Amino acid sequence: MAAEWVLSVGQLNEYVRRQLAADPMLRSVRIRGEISNFKRHYSGHWYFALKDDQARVACVMFRQSNLGVNFEPKDGMRVVITGNVSLYVRDGAYQVYCDAMRQDGVGELYLRFEELKQKLSGEGLFDPAVKKPLPLLPRRIGVVTSKSGAVLRDIVRVARRRYPLVDILLCPAAVQGEGAAQEIARAIELLNRHGGVDVILCGRGGGSMEDLWAFNEEVVARAIHKSKIPVVSCVGHETDFTIADFVADVRAPTPSAAAELAVPVYEDLKREIDQIRLRLTRAQEGYLSALRKELKLLLSAPSLTRPEKMLIESRKNELERWQKALSAAMEKVFADGRTRFNLKMQALSGLNPNAVLERGYALVSRRGEWIGSASELNREDELTLHMRGGQADVKVLSLRQKEEKQDGSQEKGRS
Repeated sequence: MAAEWVLSVGQLNEYVRRQLAADPMLRSVRIRGEISNFKRHYSGHWYFALKDDQARVACVMFRQSNLGVNFEPKDGMRVVITGNVSLYVRDGAYQVYCDAMRQDGVGELYLRFEELKQKLSGEGLFDPAVKKPLPLLPRRIGVVTSKSGAVLRDIVRVARRRYPLVDILLCPAAVQGEGAAQEIARAIELLNRHGGVDVILCGRGGGSMEDLWAFNEEVVARAIHKSKIPVVSCVGHETDFTIADFVADVRAPTPSAAAELAVPVYEDLKREIDQIRLRLTRAQEGYLSALRKELKLLLSAPSLTRPEKMLIESRKNELERWQKALSAAMEKVFADGRTRFNLKMQALSGLNPNAVLERGYALVSRRGEWIGSASELNREDELTLHMRGGQADVKVLSLRQKEEKQDGSQEKGRS
């Protein structure tokens, strides 16, 4: 029968935590509700619950995140939070780790954002399994952004600093306003067909949700998903998230960070290549040196230099081995004899009465006869105690002899 599979409570909670963390739907999720049981910890962290008329969920907002909140949260206040859903392993309770909070004033854009996010997630566009890895050393980078914004300058500056040999191809597109989403999608398609690029960086600078909305349009999400070339999204600031971020193969917090992700550092590559070359050279030299030593040993072998003496040397070596074996056998016989002799001497030494006295015992005699048992004594007997260092004359005042009792003890006294 197969062994029973048993989980500890900690293992179960850790597994659930990892499952929640791996779900893209639970990353940067927005939740609307009413604040309940709000507590401000002395460390600056906020702990509260968010509830509606159907349910409630525990929330925590750490100090570094709540510093950006420009109002005072209170119980009963309706808010919209953005955060990640995870499990607090110690208590086995799931909670929302909040990154941002605003007072409830959700408009049509937020509803459209959540609806499209749910739809595309259900179709598998956010699945990590379909995301493509970035190339190690791209020869040409495609950039989809406005030709007049700072994003392009930041990408060019960072990419050329890290790897001056890389080519950068701009496929300009409007990143805000009417028709921007269609231009972005068309630019991604053009780079796939005619750009000859190894990776595409798609993004713009920060702004409000309305400013970034082009990257929340379905047409852009499907163009990114359809792209055969890996796409790095770099929309807004680190705290901004768009549908494009979820669909892209890699999400960068800023355009500069996107360039760092896409382009390796030339000096690092050169240093690594030099190290590989050095290791190969050393390995080759070591291998050739070992072959030379082996050849030298073969050429100096007696079978090649003095073949006429091989038989004599062989017999001589065999005789030496027999002599060593005989000497070792004789030494073993002598050693065994010495050991037996020493054991006999130790046994005789243990039977020596003086040795017994040396260990603190005493011998008893009466008029020159040795007494071996208390039953041989009588009251008023005059005895001699023989001890280490001398003798003592004593007189028996009373006697106590031992006998078996029912409980196993022994004792009998007589005066």
